[in-house]
Amino acid sequence: IFQIRFDEKVMLWEPFSERFNQNYNLTRNIYKNFYGNKIIFEEIQNDLQLTFRYEWNSSNLFGFVKKSEIINNSNIDYNITVLDGIQNIVPQGVNSDLQSSTSNLVDAYKRNELHSKSGLGIYALSAIIVDKAEPSEALKANVVWSLGLNNPTYLLSSKQIPAFRKGLKLTDETDIKGEKGAYFISNELFLPQNSTEKWHIIANVNQNQSQVIQLTEFIIHDKTLESKIYDDIELGRQNLIALTASADGLQFTADKLIDTRHFANTLFNIMRGGIFDDNYQIGKKDFTQYLAKANSEVFENNRDFLLNLNDEFSYVELLAVIKNSEDQDLVRLCTEYLPLKFSRRHGDPSRPWNKFSINTRSEVDGSKILDYEGNWRDIFQNWEALAHAYPDFIEGMIFKFLNASTFDGYNPYRVTKGGFDREAIEPDNPWSYIGYWGDHQIIYLLKFLEFIEKYHPGKLNSYFEKECFVYAAVPYTIKPYQDILKNPKDTIEYSHSWEKKIIEERSKIGADGALIRSNEDEIYHVNFIEKILATVLAKMSNFIPEGGIWMNTQRPEWNDANNALVGNGVSMVTLYYLHRFLKMFQSILDSSDLETIKISNEMVEFYHEVRDCLVENEHLLSGKIDDQSRRNILDRLGKAASDYRLQVYNSGFWGKKRTHSMAGLKIFTKVALEFIEHSISANQRPDKLYHAYNLMSITTNGVVISNLSEMLEGQVAALSSGYLKANESLQILDALKNSSLYRADQNSYILYPNKDLPKFLEKNNIPKSSIENSTLLKKLLATSNQSIFNMDCKG
Repeated sequence: IFQIRFDEKVMLWEPFSERFNQNYNLTRNIYKNFYGNKIIFEEIQNDLQLTFRYEWNSSNLFGFVKKSEIINNSNIDYNITVLDGIQNIVPQGVNSDLQSSTSNLVDAYKRNELHSKSGLGIYALSAIIVDKAEPSEALKANVVWSLGLNNPTYLLSSKQIPAFRKGLKLTDETDIKGEKGAYFISNELFLPQNSTEKWHIIANVNQNQSQVIQLTEFIIHDKTLESKIYDDIELGRQNLIALTASADGLQFTADKLIDTRHFANTLFNIMRGGIFDDNYQIGKKDFTQYLAKANSEVFENNRDFLLNLNDEFSYVELLAVIKNSEDQDLVRLCTEYLPLKFSRRHGDPSRPWNKFSINTRSEVDGSKILDYEGNWRDIFQNWEALAHAYPDFIEGMIFKFLNASTFDGYNPYRVTKGGFDREAIEPDNPWSYIGYWGDHQIIYLLKFLEFIEKYHPGKLNSYFEKECFVYAAVPYTIKPYQDILKNPKDTIEYSHSWEKKIIEERSKIGADGALIRSNEDEIYHVNFIEKILATVLAKMSNFIPEGGIWMNTQRPEWNDANNALVGNGVSMVTLYYLHRFLKMFQSILDSSDLETIKISNEMVEFYHEVRDCLVENEHLLSGKIDDQSRRNILDRLGKAASDYRLQVYNSGFWGKKRTHSMAGLKIFTKVALEFIEHSISANQRPDKLYHAYNLMSITTNGVVISNLSEMLEGQVAALSSGYLKANESLQILDALKNSSLYRADQNSYILYPNKDLPKFLEKNNIPKSSIENSTLLKKLLATSNQSIFNMDCKG
């Protein structure tokens, strides 16, 4: 806030506020730099030709740095009283839940102190807020201090701000209790024409007493403190550039905006999926800690192997050393190890689990932290791009993907360095829900498989017989097929008894305790072909001819806007990608010299029934499939999956593998592709676009498919399916331009047509004629039963 004096006038200017500014001619701007680590807010007072701007930077050593400046572009000299600072400073020890639920109580515990000699504000709790009958001192604080204004007045709260706006004199605040924290500095400035005044406010968190004392000494005695701050900001910039450049984020073209966009895209990508610490180099300390936490038994059994490792070694060397190891869990865990850092979870910030914390250094000893975590679709989507910068890590990415998926062909919702997480039932948490998203297993895995075949041709074939893959144990039990038919929106139960076993096993050996075990109580191992089959069969067993993949696992696909489709929705999007997936699978099968492959006995029965069902109904592909035939196919496929799941849920894996012919696999892939291609053709709209999602209804006469409006993801998936010819792809692109998805004002597309939705009083109205045609509704109305509908005063 500025009190500006000239020509015996006093004008009050409060930039970025609507107070007192209604009669001013103002211009506001916001800027960020190329690398995205600096942001500037600017307001220009055109009447007085004054500009105020402040810039936010971050410093690893000093915290958040706010640089403020006021510029006089006029030919008038101004006398100015300035007040600048930060409001609502929360003390150390107050988390978001505590602040959100009991902020008034938190205020009562606040104490804001001024270290007068240095001008440093200390914001701490008078005691840790707990309800235990024990002393709990608050021994850390958040701090704010300033440079640039000589002997300013210091305020530790906002109590005197109204007085300043009225032109009253301020008094120093040195100790404020029970009030929201603030840090303001105020001083008199003489601002001659065409001159500038600058000052800085610096804030940091989680400081102990020794750190606070050291900082006050720096502020009082170190005349080079400002340059040290800017040197550290510059070091941070260089480190950020290095991180992004290591993922190929730097480019130089004739268009600076394109270069900026590319840098930002790459930066955001590595902030989600992480970036490799030192190219392909691995530190022995972090690797051994990872292995010990993953599986203590493997760790103990391979101590000699670990002792012989150098302090630093490459990922390529590690894979070469374990290549002939007979310990398949060691092979798996070594291959899965990815030395990533700078990763955070991604998602809607309104959701309580998204804290956006990137842990780079230990607060205990300052050592670097290698860690990553992310929601399934986000982290693998980010790794898809990262693989182009670090192609030799593609095996580890594939192993991590496959080994975190379940025997029934789905995946838990989050992947971490230490394994994977699942959603659990929490009765009092409205965000708590369980289920499997349906699209992640196909397209993200496919991108990895396509990449490795280009970079390491034939590599996948080497895993056909190696049993170095496992199944994730997620305590969800998908209900039997007949129960799914009765209520396709309620299809998964949470097994608390299974959860208990997983927790017990994890406490014994580590993260690998969350893997499926055989009846001999050992981690159950399978080969690459079986893992792929688990994924494919999960989709094909929910295949509805001419409809798509039935979404019956209590979650939608990638877009949460599709929540309402769960249960009755059928995805053509996943079917388009499944076509491309099976074409890829077909090509790697054709390139193999193997004549037989071993698959778990339980899965062989499942696989045979799905294959036989498709082969026996292949004659239906000559024309349109009727509703009853569609139901017959769905029933048979669904029952096959249900029998397989129940067998494993109830009895586990027997542990025996059955030899199966590769020729049979090729037949299955071929006939599955024929059914998929038939369905793709059936889902072309008259306008040459393709249906994205359909609705299915089960009737006495079969399964009826009805279409929804056009959606952008359907066109993207169809174009990516590998099914369309070039001219057919052009037809889609032309049709898109003429569709309601096109925004001419932006020369771009929207996800769904902009519909004119009914107003509140127009929604959910049942015509009186419909009531009269329903025996149930007439009976409910006659008995005044309002459990599912009610009648308004107009009838």
